[in-house]
Formats: sequence, structure tokens, C-alpha cells
Amino acid sequence: MIRIPQVRVVDEEGAQLGVMPTPRALEMAQERGLDLVEVAPMASPPVVKFLDFGQYKYDLTKREKEAKRKQRSVTFKEVRLSPKIGSGDFDTKVHRAIEFLEDGDRIKVTVRFRGRELTHPELGRNLLARFVDRVKEHGVPERTPLLEGKSMHITMASLHKPKVHEAQNQRSAEPTDEKTAAVTAPAEAAAPVVALAAAPAPAAATETRTEPTQTKHSTPAPEPVTSGE
Repeated sequence: MIRIPQVRVVDEEGAQLGVMPTPRALEMAQERGLDLVEVAPMASPPVVKFLDFGQYKYDLTKREKEAKRKQRSVTFKEVRLSPKIGSGDFDTKVHRAIEFLEDGDRIKVTVRFRGRELTHPELGRNLLARFVDRVKEHGVPERTPLLEGKSMHITMASLHKPKVHEAQNQRSAEPTDEKTAAVTAPAEAAAPVVALAAAPAPAAATETRTEPTQTKHSTPAPEPVTSGE
């Protein structure tokens, strides 16, 4: 929020509209469907401009990423030698170092000693001197050879400008358009579903029929008639 009572106004086309009260400038910006953005807060009075603030942020982010993508980067490379290196291997190391220096990188040339070779440090100094002489058109030594432990090294700075660092993935360098990005509103919480359990059906009434029981009375057998003799 702009709290200054008066501001110098610039419209969206860059035309100067002069100094006016801040509420009036804000009203004019709203009439045009734009935002009132303070672009020079240290000026007297501060300078404001009619802008689409979303587009302004997008353009600013895009410029920052483009500048970061094109920034120059200097890396440190190392070339390793041995006191008994052959001429072919030595030439290969020299060509490799020249490639590094042409890219604008710094290099560290190291000579590693083994066993009794350490008793002859002059071998390392002479080898480094030859190496520096071969690449002198592309780099300069930053210090004299330094013996540390079983190795002697020298650092060289490039005489070439560092190459522009290009992003490996161009797509990742493209900023996301915040204005056109689809925003998915969170889904409304689904109403709780209450499952009503069905009441158990009443048991069917069982009709009990009582069958009449017929009682059969057994008739005693007639006694035999005994005739008198």
C-alpha cells in the first residue's frame, strides 16, 4: 500500500501524467483495470506507474532467470603429471589444459612423486616450467611451484573470457506463467454419508396347529366260554 500523499504518475505507455494525490492516481489505475505500482520509491515525490502487477512480476522473474542463465562461471580444473611422463602423454595433457584455459577456467597442474623421485624435486620444477611455456599463450601462472607432501603443483589463470554458462535444460529455464496457470480449487468436503442399517424383518408368525389326538380304546378280547362236562 502506498502511504505517500502525492506521487508522480506514469501511465502504462510511459507518458508522464504529472504529480497528483495518491487516491486520485489509484482511482485512475482502477478505471483502466490496472494496478498502481511504485517503481521509484526514493524519488521525490515517489514515481508510480499503471501496470498489471501479475504481468510485471512475471516479466521481472523472467529477466532474473535469463540473467542467471547467461552468467559467466569459472571452474577449477586439474591436470596431473608424473616426472617420468612420456612425450606423447605430455602433449595430450598440454592440449587438454589449453581447452580448459580457452573456456576461461583456472587450472591446477600437479606433479606426483613416487618413491625416491621425491629426492629430486627439480624434476617437478623443470616439468612444470615446460608445461607453463607450452600454454603461455592461453594462461599465466598465479604463483611459483609449491611442494606439498608427495606432490608439487602450480595454478594458472586463463587469458580468455569465461564462456557463457548455458542451462542444460532450456525448458527448466522457462518461467511458469502465473497468470495462465490453471488453479484447481480444492474439492468441497463430501457430505458424510450415513448408512442406515435396515431393521431386521420381524419373524413370521408361526401358526401352530394342534391336531386332535384320537384315543383308541382297545376292546378286551371276550373270555372263552367253558362248557361243563
